[in-house]
Amino acid sequence: MDRYARWNALLELLAESGRVTVEDAADKLDVSQATIRRDFDQLAQQQMITRTRGGAVANGVSYDLPLRYKSAKHSAEKQRIGEAAANLVVPGTVVGLNGGTTMTEVARALAVRPDLNTSGEGAQLTVVTNALNIANELLVRSRMKIVVAGGVVRPQSFELVGPLGGALLKEVTLDIVLLGVDALDVELGAAAHHEGEAAMNSLMVARAKRVVVIADSSKLGGHAFARICPISKVETLVTDSGAPAELLEGFRDAGVQVVCA
Repeated sequence: MDRYARWNALLELLAESGRVTVEDAADKLDVSQATIRRDFDQLAQQQMITRTRGGAVANGVSYDLPLRYKSAKHSAEKQRIGEAAANLVVPGTVVGLNGGTTMTEVARALAVRPDLNTSGEGAQLTVVTNALNIANELLVRSRMKIVVAGGVVRPQSFELVGPLGGALLKEVTLDIVLLGVDALDVELGAAAHHEGEAAMNSLMVARAKRVVVIADSSKLGGHAFARICPISKVETLVTDSGAPAELLEGFRDAGVQVVCA
């Protein structure tokens, strides 16, 4: 296990329990206690955790981890979700994409679809995004037209937030927005951990003819700090087959089309 994989695992342990000792972490990750101490020290220097005598405790930021530290948990599910979401996109349309690990898989799936990358009038796909990593994924892999909303970059997600990007989004029309969320609930709607990201995502929803929420089963039925939109705005949910049947039935009852990848 390399350093970043260990950091992912340690941050997940802290997110679950709030506190972990060096000895317990070493046992669970099957590495030396000296290695765990170094990892804790380095994570504390980045203000990801708070170091304690014999261990560490979670900071609030541990629930909104920087994208580069988020683990590959549910990676297979996210790849399937990404492919299923990409299949909803029609050539020649304008697509909105936000950021996140699942949305990265959506971007990769879009980039390899031959019918979205052919030349000719009306064939090219236009992508509007507020995430730098999503723009980069598409830029290096495809011939799509990429429009990036302005704003201030959040290191946690590589998303651009603030009034600069909002000004652009208010002037465009999206045929479809593929929206990654931190939580989706029938009563509470779609939500994000950060209010700036939620505001940008809400603008995308307002400018879109169709709203598709992309969320693995771990995001369903939960809640996050800032609301993006009510469930009535969501046309389709793309999730994985591990989602509980009762949750999916609740979304269907609310008028949401459910696609399980």
